[in-house]
Amino acid sequence: MTNTPHELHEEFPDKKQVISELKASDGHFARLFEEYHEINRAIHRAEINVEPTDDLHMMEMRKERMVLKDEIAKCLADV
Repeated sequence: MTNTPHELHEEFPDKKQVISELKASDGHFARLFEEYHEINRAIHRAEINVEPTDDLHMMEMRKERMVLKDEIAKCLADV
């Protein structure tokens, strides 16, 4: 288990400006961004036992975060 948040600006450090621009101009990207951060915060809260969860739910949340990150990476690759 990791207690390190997986913030998008840390995951894609060379894409900070592009992320900001897409959040403002692309509704689909903005939705993906918000969904990613929502699930990422939920995972982090569970990891630090602020809102504990069972292993199965944690695994499902991590899979969802990975799918969202992959979609975000595809959007960033197209720019």
